[in-house]
Amino acid sequence: MKFLLVFDFDYTVIDENSDTWIVKCAPEEKLPNKLRNSYQKGHWTEYMSRVFRYLGDSGVREDEMKRTMTTIPFTTGMRDLLDFIGKNKDLFDCIIISDSNTVFIDWILKAANFHEVLDEVFTNPATFSGTGYLTVQNFHTHHCAKCPKNLCKRKVLEEFVDKKLHQGVKYTKIIYVGDGGNDLCPVTFLKKDDIAMPRKGYTLQKMISQMSEDLHPVQSSVLVWSSGIEILSHLKLLIKE
Repeated sequence: MKFLLVFDFDYTVIDENSDTWIVKCAPEEKLPNKLRNSYQKGHWTEYMSRVFRYLGDSGVREDEMKRTMTTIPFTTGMRDLLDFIGKNKDLFDCIIISDSNTVFIDWILKAANFHEVLDEVFTNPATFSGTGYLTVQNFHTHHCAKCPKNLCKRKVLEEFVDKKLHQGVKYTKIIYVGDGGNDLCPVTFLKKDDIAMPRKGYTLQKMISQMSEDLHPVQSSVLVWSSGIEILSHLKLLIKE
């Protein structure tokens, strides 16, 4: 018996958007209007590249960014949930699929000592240049019309499950925990024995509800959560089954 836990990161594991949290490092903790208004839908990574360039031009360096990012709050109960998963790795594989970036997620997980709980983190690759600027690239290319240009979470999930199957691992259940619109595509990959766990009051829950109203419900079970403790309670029930 082996379960796969799939987590989004922003507003799921942490209770903020890591990409907007970094604006605390900007002069007066805000971005110029021209930069803020330059975002085009589906092109968030390109927008964040411009934000990081602005921060670099403003003299913001790696140590200050790291100090700021490691103050970001975890969602209520998520620390307890990750502790539990870490103590039961024989039962759970655990991955993150996120539209954040490798540097931010790595800093946050290591500061909280949770990096070893995760088997893999799939997110936009980021690195600091020789001049101290943070740069970020798209995670991959894909042909999904529903997802932003840089990341189709369904494609990532499908490829991961397929890779594990070739290694002889077939999951009893996949549990997908998320909040946003870009979490719907991977949720549609889930089968009837799997569980979608949208955060209460957030976009993903509303989209799943709308699909049911339109008579196109998702195949999986749906369990809404508000805190990591609720997810933890359900995992304990699964183990007992």
